[in-house]
Amino acid sequence: ILGTFAGVYLLDFSYPTSILLASMFASHTLVTYPIVSKYGITKNRAGNVAIGGTVITCLLALLVLAVIVGMSTGELTQGFWIRLGVSTVLFAFIVLWVFPVVGHWYLKRYDDRVGQFIFVLGLVFLASLLAIIGAFLAGLALNRLIPNTSALMNRIEFVGNALFIPFFLIGVGMLVNFHVFFNDLTSIWVAVVMTVVATVSKFIPTWLTQRNFKFTSSERTLIFGLSNAQAAATLAAVLVGYNVILGTTPNGEPIRLLNESVLNGTIVMILVTCIVASFATQKGAQEVALAEFAEEEMESDEDAEDRILIPLSNIENVEELVNLAVTIKSKKAKAVMTALNVIKADTGDSTAEKRANL
Repeated sequence: ILGTFAGVYLLDFSYPTSILLASMFASHTLVTYPIVSKYGITKNRAGNVAIGGTVITCLLALLVLAVIVGMSTGELTQGFWIRLGVSTVLFAFIVLWVFPVVGHWYLKRYDDRVGQFIFVLGLVFLASLLAIIGAFLAGLALNRLIPNTSALMNRIEFVGNALFIPFFLIGVGMLVNFHVFFNDLTSIWVAVVMTVVATVSKFIPTWLTQRNFKFTSSERTLIFGLSNAQAAATLAAVLVGYNVILGTTPNGEPIRLLNESVLNGTIVMILVTCIVASFATQKGAQEVALAEFAEEEMESDEDAEDRILIPLSNIENVEELVNLAVTIKSKKAKAVMTALNVIKADTGDSTAEKRANL
């Protein structure tokens, strides 16, 4: 509602363009989710709400994009709706059902670390090829197959945080044409309106969610931080709208569904919202983590501790046993891990003790 109102009355756009603009504000990307993982609060209800909202808003926003583009190009026929429905169902079936089955079979059958990593990336790239939000849904589908404390998850998080996210943000920044801002005040006005509306339209539902479901202020800040960042779906929508040409002016210039001012304003909006989301997520995640830690300290006995024994008879299995111990240890109690190597006294091997110490 806010996006359509801003597009029609503040930016003087047509209703199709304003609705497409509003769908861009509605969608968001969990760019700041690694911050939540770092603080170990991935199972918090606020994070789950933000993830569910991401799935719903991105799917609906892309549906609006497909309908608006089809309407503008005159392709909104019965065949269009059939293709859209069949492709959506087929995509959801492949990613949400086939991927977990194939992933479970491969990860259970093959234990090569490099092969597992390449296999997971291959599924992610395949899902990205099928749809804009394919990588996100592939992550949701494969998440339960990969333990959070496993070496495979560590490698995936490292590559995502150190390679994919920075390169994505660099690519987005390189789309900005700064000369437009200095030559035309319209682009600055469009960028300001888009940024303000995108931020306000995310804070209002966050505040309503907190009031209706009795969330804490820290959880409200966390949801706002996770849902405010505009990135993948927004960028895809503006690029598609920019490439849709509705006609030409008397001077021969193309009339686009989304003009260059909206394109540059979108890049500025992505930059600002990602910065605001990072600070909000950092603040909210820190407060939620401290609150959960204080609650666990009150509920658990201070002297309670886990004692985990790790046998070292077979040196090849040591790393896997350590990963298993880290996975099964209780979060509410201290964990004491003890390594054990048994030496048989009747073997007559004088170097057995030395090898055990090594």
